Amino acid sequence: MTIKCDNCPLRALPMFDDVTKEELAFLQRFKTGELVAEPKSEILAEGASSAQLYTVLSGMGVRYKSVPDGDRQVVGFVLPGDFVGLQSGVMGEMQHTVESTTLMTLCVFNRSELWSLFKSQPARAFDLTHLAATEEHLLGEALTAVGQLEAIGKIAWLLHRFFARLTALRLARNDGVPLPYRQQDFADALGLSLVHTNKTLGKLRDDGVADWTDGRLIVPKPAELARLAQIGPDTKPLPRPLI
Repeated sequence: MTIKCDNCPLRALPMFDDVTKEELAFLQRFKTGELVAEPKSEILAEGASSAQLYTVLSGMGVRYKSVPDGDRQVVGFVLPGDFVGLQSGVMGEMQHTVESTTLMTLCVFNRSELWSLFKSQPARAFDLTHLAATEEHLLGEALTAVGQLEAIGKIAWLLHRFFARLTALRLARNDGVPLPYRQQDFADALGLSLVHTNKTLGKLRDDGVADWTDGRLIVPKPAELARLAQIGPDTKPLPRPLI
């Protein structure tokens, strides 16, 4: 059954900004349905145009760019609450691919209605700008980590980011959060070899800082993980809009 916007479970989370009843009514009209994507499904393709925009209701995925030699560069990870497809809506085609890692449910919006959102809902249009700025900020953080930190700092930064965001999404259970990605995904995101990624994760586990095993991340020493990542120990995801 399709979830109505005013009953969206994500809206109950403190990490997402409140909206008025009128704005919810507009978003419900903007939403055309829901898409269920099996793992490893291509939701949006690099170089292609899409008639739909999406908000992730549940599940996780990756964003990546292909390179001529057949490899890929992971440019981001997709989590519940993320809005995807804006590149296609504004630039005409996607500049990267979005692929599901797990079973995903996505709210579907009609791209052709994007302009009506800007005309009739300026606050929601600003939310889209906010989301684009947030992605730019996260990309800057990632580039800084990749360019300036040693391997253990890079991986600590990524694990800390996941742990904080997934905890804010209230997915934490028994001191751990689900992390269903592959080590190769981390290697592709951080510019590391798979061997180096594996050894570094092993060191974090052996030192009792963080243990990522069987798709689950447990962080016994969050302050030490933050220190290795060179970020504040109490850093939390900023409140963000939910389209």
